[in-house]
Amino acid sequence: MTNTRTTARRPGAPAGLVPEVVLRLIGHELRLMGSLVRWVGRRPHGVAGADGVFPHARDQAALMYGFAFVCVVETVGMSYLLAEWPSVHAAFLVLDVYTVLFVLGLHAASVTRPHTLAGGVLRVRQGAHVDVRVPVGRIAAVRRESLFSHEKRDGELNLAVGSQTSVTIELTEPVDAPRLLGAPRPVRLIRLHADDPRTLVRELTRARTGPSPSPGPPPTA
Repeated sequence: MTNTRTTARRPGAPAGLVPEVVLRLIGHELRLMGSLVRWVGRRPHGVAGADGVFPHARDQAALMYGFAFVCVVETVGMSYLLAEWPSVHAAFLVLDVYTVLFVLGLHAASVTRPHTLAGGVLRVRQGAHVDVRVPVGRIAAVRRESLFSHEKRDGELNLAVGSQTSVTIELTEPVDAPRLLGAPRPVRLIRLHADDPRTLVRELTRARTGPSPSPGPPPTA
């Protein structure tokens, strides 16, 4: 007689072989490497048909290039120190090269994934791990606000670039903000950065208010 309990578990058994956390991390790594390809090919992600595209990676470029340069220097130094141990040298070389690619991938993900406005939805992104869709109808207020310190609070999402945010968005209803590890959390206030915050605020304000109705014909006597 067939064991129905065992049979019922079989279809889901392969899915449980790899923990969800590991799958998320692998997916994130793949997106970073894909961002490098997009960066080299100058092919931004998710901008087709957008009414507005708002880059946000400019102010972190110098810092990320600095990190990458330090990693390259470390790679050269370790190659010299471990030259007499080929196996150890090869292992460290692979690790160091991947670290350089990882750092560049973080920056490439920010460059190729700008904020976008399309179809009445603001798509807020950071790197390859944050992608939040905010319906314009849920925006209660939007303003330019430069902040360089952010406290972690429930219901708030702070997406600092170069340790700063330049635009604050208040919502009438919460939206789900995904996290790399863990379940999404609802947020009603979003602080983000844009290379041109004035344009982002102007376009969001215009999208919220809509075009002014055209005046009709003058009344007849």
